[in-house]
Amino acid sequence: MKKLFFIFCGFLVLTSFSTDKPAWKLFDKSGKECNYQNLLDEASKADVVLFGELHDNPISHWLQYELLSDLYRMKGAQLVTGAEMFETDNQLLLDELIAGQISLKNFEAEAKLWPNYSTDYKPMVEFALEHRIPFIGTNIPRRYAAMVNRKGFEALNGLSNQAKMLIAPLPVQYDSALPAYKAMLNMGGHLGANLPKAQAIKDATMAWSILKYLQAGEIFLHLNGAYHSDNYEGIVWYLRKYRPGLHILTITTIEQANMDSLLEENLGKANFTILVPQTMTKTH
Repeated sequence: MKKLFFIFCGFLVLTSFSTDKPAWKLFDKSGKECNYQNLLDEASKADVVLFGELHDNPISHWLQYELLSDLYRMKGAQLVTGAEMFETDNQLLLDELIAGQISLKNFEAEAKLWPNYSTDYKPMVEFALEHRIPFIGTNIPRRYAAMVNRKGFEALNGLSNQAKMLIAPLPVQYDSALPAYKAMLNMGGHLGANLPKAQAIKDATMAWSILKYLQAGEIFLHLNGAYHSDNYEGIVWYLRKYRPGLHILTITTIEQANMDSLLEENLGKANFTILVPQTMTKTH
C-alpha cells in the first residue's frame, strides 16, 4: 500500500509540470509563485516549521515526507519531528519505538492512531524510525480536551499532577478575540463558548510540547491541521507567548478551483501556501 501511494504521488508530481493540469503549486506569503527549493531553503533556517495540512490531502502528506527527508539530509541529528496526530500520553511508546526497544507492530497495536495513519503518517514514522529521528506526540489527550469542551478550562484544575504533565501549564492564556477562535465560536452555535477553549488547549499543548523537546540549534518539523497555524494564530500564538523571538515558519494547504493564483482571501495565511485543485483525490 505504501509503495502504491508513493507511486501515485510521484505521478502527481510529474503532472504538476503540465501547464494545463497542475496537481499542485507553491506560493510565498505575498502570493508570488515559487518552488520547493525556496521552501526548503527557508525551512532549514527556522527553529520550528509548522506544516499545516488538509488531513485527507495526498499532496500535503507527500510534501511532508519530502520535507522531512530533505531536512534530515541537511541537518541530520539536529532534526526533531512531531505531530498533532499523536497525543502526549503516547510519548513513551514513541520513544521506545525510535530507540528500537519495541517493534512497529507492537507500537501500532498499542498507540492511539488516526484512521488514516497507514496511508498518511506511517511513512513519516517509518522514516523517523529508520534514521532515529525523535518523534514527538504533541497533542493533548482527547479526554482532557473533551473536559474543556464540556466545562471550560477550570475542569483541568482537578486533574492529578501526573495528568497535568501531559498538558500545557495551567492556567492557560486564552484570547477569545483571535479570529480563529471567534469564527469557531460562531460555528459552535448551541455548543457554547467552550468549543474554542477546547481548540486553544490543543494549540497550547502542541506549542508547549514542541518547546519541551526543542534544543538550541535544532529544527522541529511539526505536522498539524492547517487551522491550528493559519494566519499565524493557534500554535504560533502560543509559541510566541512561551518563547518570544523564536524563528517560526508556517506552511498551509489550500484547495481552489482556479490554480492560476491564490484568491485574495487565501493570501498571507502562511509563509508558504501549497495550492491544490478542489478535485484532488482524498486519502480517506
